[in-house]
Amino acid sequence: MKKHLFGTSLQISLTLLTFFVIYLPIAIIILLSIHDSQYVFTEFGFTFRWYRAILDDRPLMDAIFVTFQIAIISTIVSTLLGTLFAIGIHSLRKSARLRVMVLNNVPVVNPDIVTGIMLFMIFRFIRISFGFPTMLLAHIFFSIPFVILSVLPKLKSLDPNLFDAALDLGATKFKAILYVIVPSIKVGMIAGALIAFTMSIDDFIISYFMKQGEFHNVSTLIYSRLGKRQISPAVFAYNSLVVILTVSIMILFNRMNRNHQKIKGESV
Repeated sequence: MKKHLFGTSLQISLTLLTFFVIYLPIAIIILLSIHDSQYVFTEFGFTFRWYRAILDDRPLMDAIFVTFQIAIISTIVSTLLGTLFAIGIHSLRKSARLRVMVLNNVPVVNPDIVTGIMLFMIFRFIRISFGFPTMLLAHIFFSIPFVILSVLPKLKSLDPNLFDAALDLGATKFKAILYVIVPSIKVGMIAGALIAFTMSIDDFIISYFMKQGEFHNVSTLIYSRLGKRQISPAVFAYNSLVVILTVSIMILFNRMNRNHQKIKGESV
């Protein structure tokens, strides 16, 4: 009994410690975003002026625009391509599918700096101008494997005769995929899209190798300002808004997933 109680207490303590380490930096950033002074932290004054200061910081606004533009485009493209690749991989024989999945998992387990250097060398070799095109292509490249990993489990849970039944009823292969397979795996597609969006908006290492000159997304802009000691609390305000946006999207997705499971359970 005592051993069981000790194990439970240790489990709870480690869980609380993990959450503390993860969420403490987020809490500090949010507090700094509503702190009145830029440099003095001995007294706390409440303000929202740093959120308004985001609009006055032109380089930051440009970097935010680039960040979201690349994140949205790369998410759409990687979700479409990743879903098509996942459907293709799922249709392979088991031995071939395992070999392809090993190749798919290499970019996932690869350190970001290795991927960044590899893409830098490839783009330099084929002489693509560094900036928006290279950053967008890089984000699509590292997002696709995560979409595939999100979609494949949904494909495996489908009835294997579903696609053949659609073909027997007169549907073309394209229509069978579009109207039968895609609606059945949309939860996996949404999950993959959320992961791709989060990774794109959060990426620094690979983006750093893809930029040139004064072209920045938010992460590379913050890094460039760190060296000059020019960090404004407007950056903390932006990061707080991103946290709120991310949490809101995750809550919305979980609610949609719960409603989907509830409807599916009622239909059964």
